[in-house]
Amino acid sequence: MTKQRIATIRASIETLRLSDGDQLAQARYIPIPAPQQQSQQPNHHPQSRTMASRTSSTDSIAPEAYAKPFCDFMTANPTVFHAVEHFSKQLEQHGYKRLSERDVWTSELRRGGKYYCTRNGSALIAFAIGKDYKSGNGIGIVAGHIDALTAKLKPVSQLPVKAGFVQLGVAPYAGALNKTWWDRDLSIGGRVLVRDPQTGNVEAKLVKLDWPIARIPSLAEHFGAPAQGPFNKETQMVPIIGIDNSDLFGHQAESQSDSGIKPGTFAATQPPKLVKVIAGQLGIRDYSTIVNWELELFDSQPAQLGGLEKDFIFAGRIDDKLCCYAAQEALLASPDEASSGIVKMVGMFDDEEVGSLLRQGARSNFMSSVIERITEAFAGPNYGPNILSKTVANSFLLSSDVIHAVNPNFLNVYLENHAPRLNVGVAISADTNAHMTTDSVSTAILQRIAERCGSKLQVFHIRNDSRSGGTIGPMTSARIGMRAIDAGIPQLSMHSIRATTGSLDPGLGVKLFKGFFDYFEEVDKEFASF
Repeated sequence: MTKQRIATIRASIETLRLSDGDQLAQARYIPIPAPQQQSQQPNHHPQSRTMASRTSSTDSIAPEAYAKPFCDFMTANPTVFHAVEHFSKQLEQHGYKRLSERDVWTSELRRGGKYYCTRNGSALIAFAIGKDYKSGNGIGIVAGHIDALTAKLKPVSQLPVKAGFVQLGVAPYAGALNKTWWDRDLSIGGRVLVRDPQTGNVEAKLVKLDWPIARIPSLAEHFGAPAQGPFNKETQMVPIIGIDNSDLFGHQAESQSDSGIKPGTFAATQPPKLVKVIAGQLGIRDYSTIVNWELELFDSQPAQLGGLEKDFIFAGRIDDKLCCYAAQEALLASPDEASSGIVKMVGMFDDEEVGSLLRQGARSNFMSSVIERITEAFAGPNYGPNILSKTVANSFLLSSDVIHAVNPNFLNVYLENHAPRLNVGVAISADTNAHMTTDSVSTAILQRIAERCGSKLQVFHIRNDSRSGGTIGPMTSARIGMRAIDAGIPQLSMHSIRATTGSLDPGLGVKLFKGFFDYFEEVDKEFASF
């Protein structure tokens, strides 16, 4: 490579660093001619020789270009509803067409077409159909979960004033309200269902406040044993959202009737001041038009770069929005001419942290129904169990959930040679007791793809004396029947209200996932007997 070419590449990368906003969606990868290499394969392996010399160029990802945009995404989209809306808008900006599950898709789907659909506003599947796709060909899938630990408002969240404090009734989602939730600046956001008084139709509106409205105060250590725990999540971790000392001054607090909230309505079951604030954000004047809502508390501190050289990302809700973000960016970056005979698909599921058992979770029929519709649309009169089973057998799932990065202060809990580091690359997650879907074949396939796109893979396995978590991999692979692997981006402090990943890690995820979309069709031919 000439000095002039190296200077050009460096200048291009610097341009990427200075880019921000939606413009990055198309500007984060740079075509770099690859050096010509003589094939080392013997002549009796013509397929390998063809793969090695098929193209003279590759699309090189600049991982550092994704750090700031990822931080911006995380700050702007704190709830699962906001994240799905963001991804939906981004897909439409790149030519993806929204499909409704209520409609028949057969006449809509076209070779070379790009589509997406959502379920419940909290799960999303996007797919690009190759221009050379035939029914029965495989589907290359990267999928993760988009939900995160949080504290959700109870159906009746209004509580009596206690010692001058207005409190909010919340319930932990998964492992939230743990010790990391003490003394955090908590804001609120989510989905509000509103009835149009003119048409009677109900629509969803998203809301998030840009200032903290709640806090769960800890007990000072001066009080001794009561401050040490364990703590009761129902009685001792109740957020405070305001002050009401009206009892001390001989007058009553504002009643619901005084606040304009009609008895018997949904709004009457919620704190009046909260209703007013949420309604004000959405421009709602008649509180009785609020049919219901799904609101949650979230850490309001923005995601940001950290470390002396800004090689960390500090953020809330990294698990697993990080992998979903990287998967979508990879799908958008993968050129149409790469793997043109398959369908490239991204799946983002809700409810993983609580078992995936709802209709928007990975155990549902969401992904399998999309695969069936695609297969049917191109099979014509030949559609049936045989062609669908062929499609599944030719497909592959890369289940991507975040993985424990090594913590330097607790090296003893990690297995030697199985401790992923930040800013190195995606880690394959293995588990001999089938908590992960990884096996030797799927590992070999991903290793081959990593070789093709220049990614480095790490590996994680839990110690025999530790408890393993789970992912959507085994449940999705078992339900549909696809080959699969679990591989995710490393992070520290999993399930804390505030976590850490490397500043290069979002981009390293994009690089591998894009490589998967680009090269799976070719690599899969090497594993035709599996």
